[in-house]
Parts: sequence; structure tokens; C-alpha cells
Amino acid sequence: MNILIIEDEIPAFKKLLTCVTESLQSDFEYTHTRSIEESIKSLEKTNYDLILSDIKIIGGMSFDIFDSVKTSVPIIFCTAFDEHLLKAFQTNGIAYVLKPYTQKNIYEAIKKYQNLFHEKFNEKDFFKQFKGLIEQKHTFKKRFAIKKAEGIKLVKTENVCYIEACGDFCKLKDSNGGLHSISKSIGVLSGELNPEHFFRINRSYIINISFIEKILPYSKNRLSIRISGLSDSLITSTASTKDFRKWIDK
Repeated sequence: MNILIIEDEIPAFKKLLTCVTESLQSDFEYTHTRSIEESIKSLEKTNYDLILSDIKIIGGMSFDIFDSVKTSVPIIFCTAFDEHLLKAFQTNGIAYVLKPYTQKNIYEAIKKYQNLFHEKFNEKDFFKQFKGLIEQKHTFKKRFAIKKAEGIKLVKTENVCYIEACGDFCKLKDSNGGLHSISKSIGVLSGELNPEHFFRINRSYIINISFIEKILPYSKNRLSIRISGLSDSLITSTASTKDFRKWIDK
């Protein structure tokens, strides 16, 4: 079995590879790509049995890959963003796993692949599962329990101005000016926060719409954003700018 794993964050890739290995419990080959360009080149030269893909990666959206290279390979999407579910199933998507996922989530997605492509296809069961996936409700984080020397401090998500990535952990700034460390990656946190209020504008920052003070045009159609409690303006990435404009206009 030959698998293509499209994931730009190295910790997320390692976790996904571990989950797939545990789920398959058999030998398989894999290729890891992190960008649109790498993934297109890999698909053009190699035949894969299965693709596991994040959605927002280096260079844009993974949907751009499948628009460029026509493929019949089934895709399991593993992402922190739930708003792309219908688009995923308009490609070759057979499962949509939301971060932060568990070993069980990946196992069930792999099992679905095996049932669909290695056993008799049951159309009724497939669309029943699909309907259930669309209807499932996602529970978002309401507060952070942050360990401090003096004890545990609770910070409501509604009071979070922004979150900054710092390697494998993040820094959180609250509305009272407090700065706190969180032992989670920005990719994991972006999946835990309500997308109605929070948006990941680039690889390093998640912002709360309630604390946006000013938005100005920036070079290459990007935007400069002024956030309460942050002295420097933040710049949207090229890949996120279009979605950000839609997000603030809801």
C-alpha cells in the first residue's frame, strides 16, 4: 500500500503517521509533502492508493492540488477547519477528520477506506455516514486552564486577544494584558476555537475578531491588522487573505 501524506506542520505529520501505522498494522510505503508544488509533483509521478491531506498548507489550499492533477485516489482530509466539509466531498473525499483528532478517529477513517475499496461498497451505509458527519456538532473551547506558579488561572476564550505560535507551544494575550504560555501547537488550538470568533491569519497568529482595531491594505493584496494589546500590526498570509475577507464580512 502506498500513501501520500500532505501536511505542512511537522509535529502534525508525525502524529498522523503514528496514527496511520497503528491503524493499518501492516507494512506500507508513504510520501510526505508540505506544499502545493511538492504535492502536485508527487501525484504526477507516483500512483497512490490513499491520500491523507490537511487543507490549509504551504502555498494555499490542498483543493488547488486536486484541481491541477486529476486523480481517482480516495482522500481522507485531516484539518482544523470544519467549514470546508462540502468542498472536500466534492473532490475524492471519503472522510473528514477534525483536529485535534484521536487514534480512534484515524482508525475509523482508515476502516472506512478499507470497507469502501477492499470490501463490497454499501451505498446506503456510506450516505448514512456522510449525513451523520454533516449533522455532527463541534464543541469549541470555552476557557483555558493555565498553570501558573501561584496556581491555575482560568482565561475565557472570549477574553483572548490573540495567540502566537512559538514552536511546539503558543503564547496567549488576554484582554487584561496578561501573557500566558500554552503547551499546544497553533494547529491544534485553531481546531479548538470557534471559527465564528477566531481566525488564523498566517502560520504564526490566531486573532479574535472582537479585538481588531484597524484593518489596512498591504502589499500583494494582503491586509495589515491592528490588534488590541499588540504594538506591531499583523499581516495576513497570501493564502489566508481571501478567506479572511469573507470571514470579517459575515
